[in-house]
Amino acid sequence: MYDLTPHLDAEVEPGTNLLLTGPPLTGKRSLAMDVLADGTDRGDGAIVVTTKDGADRVLKDYEKRTPYDGKPVAVVDCVTRQQGSDVRDSDRIKYASSPVDMTGIGIKLSEFLQAFGDRGIDRNRIMVHSLSTLLMYSDLQTVFRFLHVFTGRVQSVNGLGLFSIDSTAHDDQSLNTLKQLFDGIVTVSEDDDVEIRLA
Repeated sequence: MYDLTPHLDAEVEPGTNLLLTGPPLTGKRSLAMDVLADGTDRGDGAIVVTTKDGADRVLKDYEKRTPYDGKPVAVVDCVTRQQGSDVRDSDRIKYASSPVDMTGIGIKLSEFLQAFGDRGIDRNRIMVHSLSTLLMYSDLQTVFRFLHVFTGRVQSVNGLGLFSIDSTAHDDQSLNTLKQLFDGIVTVSEDDDVEIRLA
């Protein structure tokens, strides 16, 4: 089981995918990072797929939560190359060409999971921030297909998946379509109230 306390009042089975939904600036990213950092403290692998901030910023934020040197903490950065920087993959950071490059994102995720597996790490927490960016660049059907594969991958490695989306940026139909892919919904409201509903 993955223990999500104290941030979320729940324990979930390995292979669970959760959608974190709420208006912008309600701390969804922060919440997901906290849950990942707790896992790092317990020896779990952590992989952050970022479509909003470059890997350096993500890792700086992460370090404020827990020292990760020598630990299985990795970032799939979908931002930096799109901004024109010539960067190379490392053991900790792999770069997709842009948020549109969903095949690339999936491949980079698999490479990290493989590398962690080779190190004997069989529990991994994976966050994607944010699905709203993916939906800005691609249509709902494309994002749905990508997430179907991605959540399946999390399931197959007995991981924990956390995916954040800005609830105000999309219509109800789009949100309801995506919600079908998840085992639970975490709703974060503007007054910092966090509710988790597991399917």
